[in-house]
Amino acid sequence: MKRREFLGAIGAAGAGALQAQSRKPNFIIIYTDDQGYGDLGCYGSPEMKTPNIDKLAAEGVRFTDWHTNSPVCSPSRASVLTGKYPQHAGIPHILTSKPDFAVQGLRKGETTLPGELKKLGYRTGAVGKWHLGSVPESKPMAQGFDEWFGFYSGWIDYYSHRYYTLGGTPVFHDLWRGDKEHFEDTTYQTEMLAREAKAFLNKQSAQQPFFLYLAFGAPHYPMMAPQKYVDRFPAEMDRDRRMHAAMIAAIDDAVGEVMALLKSKGLDNNTVVFYQADNGATLEARADHAGRTYRGGSNGKMRGYKGSLWEGGMRVPGIMRWPGKIKPQVNNGIGLAMDILPTFLKWAGGEIPAGTDGVDISPMILEGKREVHDVVFWDYDTQRAARMGEWKLIQNYRDGLGMPMTKGEWLSNLKDDVSETKDWSKEKPEIVSNLRDRLASWKM
Repeated sequence: MKRREFLGAIGAAGAGALQAQSRKPNFIIIYTDDQGYGDLGCYGSPEMKTPNIDKLAAEGVRFTDWHTNSPVCSPSRASVLTGKYPQHAGIPHILTSKPDFAVQGLRKGETTLPGELKKLGYRTGAVGKWHLGSVPESKPMAQGFDEWFGFYSGWIDYYSHRYYTLGGTPVFHDLWRGDKEHFEDTTYQTEMLAREAKAFLNKQSAQQPFFLYLAFGAPHYPMMAPQKYVDRFPAEMDRDRRMHAAMIAAIDDAVGEVMALLKSKGLDNNTVVFYQADNGATLEARADHAGRTYRGGSNGKMRGYKGSLWEGGMRVPGIMRWPGKIKPQVNNGIGLAMDILPTFLKWAGGEIPAGTDGVDISPMILEGKREVHDVVFWDYDTQRAARMGEWKLIQNYRDGLGMPMTKGEWLSNLKDDVSETKDWSKEKPEIVSNLRDRLASWKM
């Protein structure tokens, strides 16, 4: 090779390396439904078989104090996509599901993660459960997504893809590709969503960054899984726990397929993958095979369930992987779903929009800073809570959806008592007063 050609080759290689180094990272958010803190092997469950999700945690950061912004689905999803408290995103409660698809959800012109990433040149896709409104201005493609496959309702049957509930609302079909209704009866929902996620990823390349929001309907009611997943667990296992585990095993297989595809396409090292449940496991009788209080899901040592501001309702699995950037770690800092938008936008080279409530958690996971939050808040169905460090004050509390509400205050020390068995409010009146004032001044 001549000297000029040799130097030219070095220059081209150097430019290529510089371009690779400066590429914006891709982002994938994997969201599950009604999956408790005790529903993964990497969070201590001896029953669950989740090797792919466990590997995700081993290769990245496993948060031990990660929270959803609400103990129920719609508000939780609003926070992760807007970076706001649900009250500021206009979705403080669970949205309804209607056959006329006229449910008001996210507002027209709302700031969203896909919308902001599109401004930075990203290709965006949403697959799975939406539950953030079905009027035109609230739909995924009006809120920043280029592509959409999934359902608008709170749940659908795993095979017929129809929404049904006990009385009131008629049964109706709810599966869509963009604005076109899609029929695929008998295909298992979790496997179908995995297929669609892979189809989106197969269209991506290193030349344009992408964002995929993959929201599984599992392991939310109705409890259904193909026998091949059920057979992975002992026949003598509690029937409802076994089915719950089977549904999560299907998710785990899907996660494995997504990660394998990223690696085969050479996109693995430049893709941030974040995994979170929308809220804790539920007590709802509709999930039980005999209509009893459901115990198929587990929140580990946490007190309370879905719909509660005890830790079991809102402390959830949170895992993030970014090879070469995030060192494998177990992180004990406080993080919330609303922190994802500002963090991802910073990593994408964008600005954090005005009105964002979440904070960039980069110092916590990349620099080892203990905390990035001063105080955080929750508000759901007359329950309110404020958390500052190890102390959490709850105003009104219950065990879960449909359970009796206790009026009053409870002060938990989450450092010494994550199960919230002791009320410190009488012994720590100054802390109660401080958190009470903070909660009163929080602008909902």
